[in-house]
Amino acid sequence: MPSSLPPGLPIVPNGGDGGDGPDGGPFPMSEADFEAAVSDALDRIPPDLAKTMSNVAIFIEDDYTPQPGEDPDTVLLGLYEGVPLTERDSWWDAGSLPDRITIFRQPILDICTSREDVIEEVTVTVVHEIAHHFGISDARLHELGWG
Repeated sequence: MPSSLPPGLPIVPNGGDGGDGPDGGPFPMSEADFEAAVSDALDRIPPDLAKTMSNVAIFIEDDYTPQPGEDPDTVLLGLYEGVPLTERDSWWDAGSLPDRITIFRQPILDICTSREDVIEEVTVTVVHEIAHHFGISDARLHELGWG
């Protein structure tokens, strides 16, 4: 667990096997190395921001599976699922499950060419998803350059 994150923000690896791919294909990185890159990216989150997060778990999965009704070609690098802090009421934490941020390994490796690229892309993705935890919309994130 990155030292800058408070307890209760676990990283839960849950991906499938990734391959090395042909030249020009995905950046080859083992699941363990990708998990370490995610940890390095989480270390870049300012401690004051990390302390304000509440009841969030971070997961790693191999790829996003489009839901019924979604475009089957949907590609996501990350996904926030939960109730933003701005929408929680006094009853929210009475038995609520943690919010979930999922980082999708394969789409990130598909667009990266080095470990540093992976860390940078994961950092941008995590910041984007954390912003949703704070109630910031995709439109606003795009305006801020975090789209």
